[in-house]
Amino acid sequence: MKAALYVVLMVLCVITTSAQEIVLNNLRKETSRSIKKDADTAVWKMKKGGLVSFNMSQGSLSNWAAGGDNFSLAIGSYFNYFVYFKEKRHVWDNNLDVNLGYVQTTSLGSRKNDDRFDFLSKYGYIVDTLGTWYVSGLFNFRSQFFDGYTFPGGVSTFSSSFLAPAYVIMSVGTDFKPSYKFSMFLSPITSRWVIVANNILARQKAYGVDSGKNSINQMGAFATFNYNNVIAKNVNYKGRLDLFSNYKNNPQNINLFMTNQFSFKINKLFSATYSLDLIYDDNVRIFGKNGKSAALQTKSLIGIGFMMPLAVKRIKDL
Repeated sequence: MKAALYVVLMVLCVITTSAQEIVLNNLRKETSRSIKKDADTAVWKMKKGGLVSFNMSQGSLSNWAAGGDNFSLAIGSYFNYFVYFKEKRHVWDNNLDVNLGYVQTTSLGSRKNDDRFDFLSKYGYIVDTLGTWYVSGLFNFRSQFFDGYTFPGGVSTFSSSFLAPAYVIMSVGTDFKPSYKFSMFLSPITSRWVIVANNILARQKAYGVDSGKNSINQMGAFATFNYNNVIAKNVNYKGRLDLFSNYKNNPQNINLFMTNQFSFKINKLFSATYSLDLIYDDNVRIFGKNGKSAALQTKSLIGIGFMMPLAVKRIKDL
């Protein structure tokens, strides 16, 4: 968990510095402009778009003295779609991320190496003159599509499935959005449900549920940070960091969910991608001796493939 905290601190330092620069620029613009009264008529504005990408890597060996798999093939896919609404002081952001990956090797056979769908919806009402602070409500649903297995000692062990686990977060708090690139949502009152719909896993008390039950509710504090920006020529970074402290059980053991995705543009349609996901959940105890200790989960994927941005559309006066 110390490694996770170091990563979090580094990310927060970068984000905070960027946010401070944006706020200063907004203050300069605010002090130099004249105040205009909003029109009485309600005008909705909508912005929507997304991204589709496919990556593939393949390797083969023949009479290779250094050793290795004779054949390996990995395929990864990523889909993102967003819809943003805005009317005067009202904003409503919706975002969907879907990841699917598959790997085939001669020694270990076939298995998935990526599987996630994540829907985030956030409504906010502007409460300051700069339009950077909001009173907001947030809903997040995250789970997977297919059965998952771990391989301790090379033995296949069933560990997850559709809606097992699934995470549902409902939260009310404040949202700081100095620009479209960055947002910081903070809430002292958050309800978090952990769902384990598979009865085999539920009987094993997987993911913190009581034996025989299919869900558990947690109350606590929640924070989420989102950043999306071109950080260098032809290099885009999209990241998200979620932190949750459970008031009911060991609040000092902060649950962490972090996604990082770098896109390196090669030409109009092809790019290289690198993703790094970090998860720490104090209730996921399948990694130590006898499966009774939590640990930082990491997933790192890199590939070269096809990338197609979905057209960004802006619609007014809906």
